Amino acid sequence: MRSHNVKQNAIISPTKVEDYYKKHRDEFTSKEQIKLRMIMIPGQKDTASAPAQKALAEEVLGKLAGGAEFDRTAQVYSEDSTRDNGGDWGWIERNTLAAPLEKFAFNMPVGRISNIIDYAGNYYILKVEDKHGGTTKSLAEARDDIEKRLIQEEAQGIQERWIAGLRAKAYIKTF
Repeated sequence: MRSHNVKQNAIISPTKVEDYYKKHRDEFTSKEQIKLRMIMIPGQKDTASAPAQKALAEEVLGKLAGGAEFDRTAQVYSEDSTRDNGGDWGWIERNTLAAPLEKFAFNMPVGRISNIIDYAGNYYILKVEDKHGGTTKSLAEARDDIEKRLIQEEAQGIQERWIAGLRAKAYIKTF
């Protein structure tokens, strides 16, 4: 009965599709992600060992610049929870890291090792292994999805109006 009264073969105008695309552009943008490795060396600012920790961070950076493998170096020197995985944080999105670290990480080219980043009393060395996302589908690529969504919304509106009309006409007597 519903299918008889609610037709789903509506035609959506190109201007409606374009308007929807402009208003909901973020739905068609994939999230930017990076594959990150990190070495964290605690700075211990309040103790006399702070200069020694800074020197250690510089030594680690020197080894990496000399061709040492990042994952092996992280297993030896890093003090964070990813130490056993070679400093591998896996694929991360924006707003995962602290703001200063995120700024460095998402602006680095793939394969490059950062300089020492001094943040919150610790020293960080980052390496971005890969990047993906952050791209927006074109209107041509998104057109079919938008049309399906708009047809579905229109059919749902028609069905709701039909059911509301039936309820308005109905006489229900309760005993």
